Amino acid sequence: MKFLYGGIAFLILLLVAAGCTQPAAQQATPVPTTEVATEAPTVAETTAAAAPTTVTLATPGPTQTLQTNWNVDVQVASNGKAIDPEVILTFRGGKGLNVIPEIDLMLYKEDGTVESDKMVQPLYVGKTVQLKGSTGNKDRAEVWVVTPQGDRVKVIDQYVPFRSYN
Repeated sequence: MKFLYGGIAFLILLLVAAGCTQPAAQQATPVPTTEVATEAPTVAETTAAAAPTTVTLATPGPTQTLQTNWNVDVQVASNGKAIDPEVILTFRGGKGLNVIPEIDLMLYKEDGTVESDKMVQPLYVGKTVQLKGSTGNKDRAEVWVVTPQGDRVKVIDQYVPFRSYN
């Protein structure tokens, strides 16, 4: 009997040491959004909508964290080339490597235009997405991760300096 109880206690100790027990998953709190009703656009407004989107740059807002089993590591940086400035999103791996279906990058440039691109499966360490940047220090990048449940979680919202002097 001592061997049986000792064996069971040893197996439980191994499970705890291996990290197979998980705390309750933290749920992201959704941010309420407001919807504004608009009228149908006229022909003149429809042609104007084809022009590049211009926005005013706001300060970066709050970000959320993914659940630990979906966590991914991404990096946003400028290439620092004055001739061809680009903002590069690089995938650095994480537990969500095989389960995250899509990562979206939105770049709000200093001149007010917005560019976006996405990174889809198959994800691998070192995969990149490049968008045309500017030579100023006011380009702002937002990175949104789409969870396996279809939710969008903003993981990065920051200014991307053209060059950083260490």
